[in-house]
Amino acid sequence: MSRLSLRCSVLYAVLAMVTLSCPTLVKAEGGCPQGQYPIGGQGVQGCAPIPSGGGVAAPARPSGKWIKTWGAISLSPDGASGAAAGRLSKSEAVRDAIAVCANSGGRACAASFTYKHQCAAAAVPGAGAGGTSFAGSPTIEQSKKMVLERCEAKGGLNCRVVYSECSEPIYQSY
Repeated sequence: MSRLSLRCSVLYAVLAMVTLSCPTLVKAEGGCPQGQYPIGGQGVQGCAPIPSGGGVAAPARPSGKWIKTWGAISLSPDGASGAAAGRLSKSEAVRDAIAVCANSGGRACAASFTYKHQCAAAAVPGAGAGGTSFAGSPTIEQSKKMVLERCEAKGGLNCRVVYSECSEPIYQSY
């Protein structure tokens, strides 16, 4: 190796050590600290935080809770019926369903089916055996399908849905 190339190698090594051993201040774009970007113009300069999520603010979370509700179906021996949905308690749903049954002329009305936070259906046969059938599920369509299958399984013929309703939850804000 020639003396000139040796001197250049030593010089580069010394410069590298000096550069690496000296603390340096690293500034982000426009002289702003890390996590910020320059704002302003026309001689007025400042820094602002870089928004997270690509500049789109996160949506506010709703403050509140879902309250599950009850439904009930009541029947009387003389054929009258009543129903209630969307009540805050089972006892309230039963009470209101019995009241509807009694107001329609029923005697000795009693709760025959209760459901919470779902849909329900009732079906009666047009002929054959079996009385009123009930089913509850997440959707009205499922409830209707299930109740018709139950009615037929009990010996009913020409079963038809006579009631279907959902007891939807209620959102309560704080």
